Amino acid sequence: QIPVVAVMTTGGGTRALTSLLGNLLGLQKLDLLDAISYITGSSGSTWTLSHLYQSADWSRKDLSRPIDEVRRHMTKCKLSCFSLESFKYLFCCNLACPYTMPRRSLGFALSLFPVNSQKNNHRLSDERQALSQGQNPLPIYMILNIKEDYSLSEFKEWVEFTPYEVGFLKYGAFIRAEDFGSKFFMGRLMKKLPESRICFMKGNVLHCKNLNCIKMYFILQRTVSKQKHVHLLYPSEGDEPSSPARSHELETYLVTPECGIMGIIRQVLTERVMVSKFYNFLKGFQMHNEYLQSTSFCMWKDTVLENFPNRLTETAEFMCLADTAGYIDISYPPLMRPERKVDVVLHLNYSSGSQTSPLEEASKYFLKQGIPFPKVHLSEEEKKNLKECYIFEDTETPEAPTVVFFPLVNDTFRKYKEPGVERSPAEMAQGNVDVSSIFSPYCLNSFTYTEEEFDKLVDLTSYNIQNNKHLILQALNSAIEQKRQHKK
Repeated sequence: QIPVVAVMTTGGGTRALTSLLGNLLGLQKLDLLDAISYITGSSGSTWTLSHLYQSADWSRKDLSRPIDEVRRHMTKCKLSCFSLESFKYLFCCNLACPYTMPRRSLGFALSLFPVNSQKNNHRLSDERQALSQGQNPLPIYMILNIKEDYSLSEFKEWVEFTPYEVGFLKYGAFIRAEDFGSKFFMGRLMKKLPESRICFMKGNVLHCKNLNCIKMYFILQRTVSKQKHVHLLYPSEGDEPSSPARSHELETYLVTPECGIMGIIRQVLTERVMVSKFYNFLKGFQMHNEYLQSTSFCMWKDTVLENFPNRLTETAEFMCLADTAGYIDISYPPLMRPERKVDVVLHLNYSSGSQTSPLEEASKYFLKQGIPFPKVHLSEEEKKNLKECYIFEDTETPEAPTVVFFPLVNDTFRKYKEPGVERSPAEMAQGNVDVSSIFSPYCLNSFTYTEEEFDKLVDLTSYNIQNNKHLILQALNSAIEQKRQHKK
């Protein structure tokens, strides 16, 4: 009779990082955090999850301490991250570190600085310590596998990461988290490579067209012009992934301040999404010989290449991983696996643009896939004046989860500092939190907040959860009633 409850978060850079902390604080204050079975994240929200899950009992402790730690990093200057010395260190790590392998993605290094300023050896499999007694929700990190020569409408596959396993939802194929990045062939582990540190894996979810990257470009352009031309050579590692071989390239990695670094940064600024390559653990794995007819592959069969099994993932040397925001900024898919039997989803939205678009697009997508999901429709007038919380459900389909939708809006918080407690005239300024205009300090291009900006966003998102306790409980009670009716 107990409903399975999940928290679904979107991306949104440091806005998502900060807002998720506030939302979780609100759930903790309502004593509802213990009711959560899963937390899914993509892009910026994964920064929050990977930070929290370094503590084995984070949900049982007061969240004020991790919030203060993130606050300290979010309010300090980031220019030191763009120094020439920092980039020399980061590129050496990318090219030579046995844990990261020679990956030529700038995002791997940059992903660390929003919540950390020092080396961190934390790995995805280490997060099992935070789950060993069922003391925290299971974190699920979401990303897309794409093909570089095809658009996302033509090919994309959902890939989920948990501390226990990594795998493709479409094929039902998973490997142990600590084996991700190793060489597989026909389903067998051929070459075990060290597990990557999670700070580098988070680079998969960085948005490339970020103002800070542009700032970094000009800072380096000025800095490098004053440096001597230096070549850093590293022997080629035959057992580690690299870009496809070209006849005119030497069997070495060549990085120069004037060419190598600047070339990669230019690539970062011009590419649509950041793509990170890992060994494909499905390489050589034979699909079912009745793939086109089999009901086993009925979910996520949504791209034009599905009718050509020989052009699917099994033939690729590498997985090309990219941010889900390139398609739909959601992390719903793992929750839609029928085995997880999720009854209630708390949809916490931090994405840019229309606050309702990710949910509306998710609804259309799942309904098209034949996956039970409530229909979502808001009028244009409602979208212009969004409330703090909405409930969407499909009472005729018991398998469809009830969605409790929290857009990132500032509504009653302007007048109330706590639910039912009005602000005094002197406190009205604290309720002025701009989360929607083009002048908002919480835009995707911002990696640094003032202390006041950080505190306001945490307070707002915590308040929005607490102020809608009645709607959350309504959804939980509705799910319980549906379970009873379905059992009968």
